[in-house]
Order: sequence, then structure tokens, then C-alpha cells
Amino acid sequence: MAPWRTSSEKTLPERLPLERSYHCEMSNSEVVVVTGGGRGIGRAICLRLAQAGRDVVIGFRSDAESAESVAVEIRALDQRALCVQVDTVEEVSVAAMFNAADRFGKVTGVVNNAGAATAVGRLEHNDLAAIHRDIDVNLFSIILCCKYAQTSLGKLGGGAIVNISSAAATLGSPNTYVHYAAAKAGVDALTVGLSKELAPEIRVNAVSPGTVWTQFHQDPDRPAQVASVIPLGRAGEGDEIAGAVAWLLSAEASYVTGANLRVAGGL
Repeated sequence: MAPWRTSSEKTLPERLPLERSYHCEMSNSEVVVVTGGGRGIGRAICLRLAQAGRDVVIGFRSDAESAESVAVEIRALDQRALCVQVDTVEEVSVAAMFNAADRFGKVTGVVNNAGAATAVGRLEHNDLAAIHRDIDVNLFSIILCCKYAQTSLGKLGGGAIVNISSAAATLGSPNTYVHYAAAKAGVDALTVGLSKELAPEIRVNAVSPGTVWTQFHQDPDRPAQVASVIPLGRAGEGDEIAGAVAWLLSAEASYVTGANLRVAGGL
């Protein structure tokens, strides 16, 4: 398994992250960076923020077509969008994404949404390389993005970070992905600690979704399969998570930091 790589350990790649923009001239409007913004919960977050009058930087890893489709929808709402290809576990790539965001406009918010669960099943049966990659994406990438978010947000005197955690952090996800649950528990601890470290200039909060209808699941029917154990009797929708994120980024949450808003149907 390859160790985490930082900018001091590798040279700049010949090809920086792909940037594609609509109405990409510098603007005075507020910009929010959303990783994993091309699909699922990330897509819903991007659109909700655009509806609230924010310009959006859509971070995506490989699916440029999906990210571009979100950008088109944002433009239809008369907001600007910038698509940036990024590998959130690589420092050089993350630094380039935030540099692009700073050139795009005034960054006032960051949503660390990128996640993965490629190793599914009992721990003893899962491949260690897949587990390592999942932990990288679900914990280390958020640490890395928070590190660079501080600089972008600090240029204008502060802002807000929202980390997407999971109800799995407290449920443990036995027989499914205990390593994913452990990584998300790390996100919860990071959120609390960083909220104190960065106060009062930067607010740091988390949202913990339960099972949501997205393409995240290897079994597309899983949300329906687990509905019976959810007190509200159904899986959630991306828009329901996006609403919580938008509120935490808004002025209405100006006295909220270190909080973890659970949106999990009662689990």
C-alpha cells in the first residue's frame, strides 16, 4: 500500500487538475467549494447552494460529464460554476483546487463531501488495499482539505467548513464496513477539535447522513432493504442532506460551531 503523499515528497505533475468553468470571470459573490460535487449528495448540495445565491466550485475525481451537468444546472440558476478535477488524497491536487477556487472568487465555505466505500462485508474478508483507500478518502482527504481550506477562508477573515460524516460513525456498521465507520468517527473528532482550533474566524461543523438514495451503494437496492430498521420508515434523499449543509453555511448558523447535525431518519 502506498503511503500518503505530500507536496514535499513529489514534484508537481505535468498536468494540473482539469478546470472547466461557466461565467468564470472573477466575481464579488460568495464561493463554496464542494468536493465530490458531481453526483449524489454532492450534486444536491451544489444545487441547493446555487439556489441560495452562492457560486460553486465543483470538485470531482473522474466523472467530468456528471460535474459538467451540475455546472449547467447551476448556470440555469444564474450562478457561476467551476469544475475542478481533484484527487482529494493528494496534496498537490488539493492545493491546486483551492488555488483555482481563490482565482474564481471569494471562498467563504467548504464542504468536504467526497467519500468512498469500496471494501464491503466483514472485515476479515475485505482486501487491505481497498480498506486503506477507503480510509484515505473518508478521513485523510478531509484532514487535507481542511488544512488548505483554512488558507482560502482566512483570506477574507473567515468562513465555514462542513464535513460530511455518517451515522455509521456511531452505529459501527458491523458486517458491512466497520473501517468506514471508524473513518467517519475520526471525521467527527476532527470536526470538534478543529472547531475550537479555528474559532472564532472559521466555523467547523458536520452533517451525518443515514442511508440515502444515491449511487454510493454497491447494491443499488440497499436503501430500500434497510428502510424497515429506520424509525421514519424510509431512506433519505440527497436534497434532505443538502438542506442541512446549506443551513450550516448560512448566517442563520452564525453561532453554531463544533456541531454534528444528524440527518438519519431517527437512527
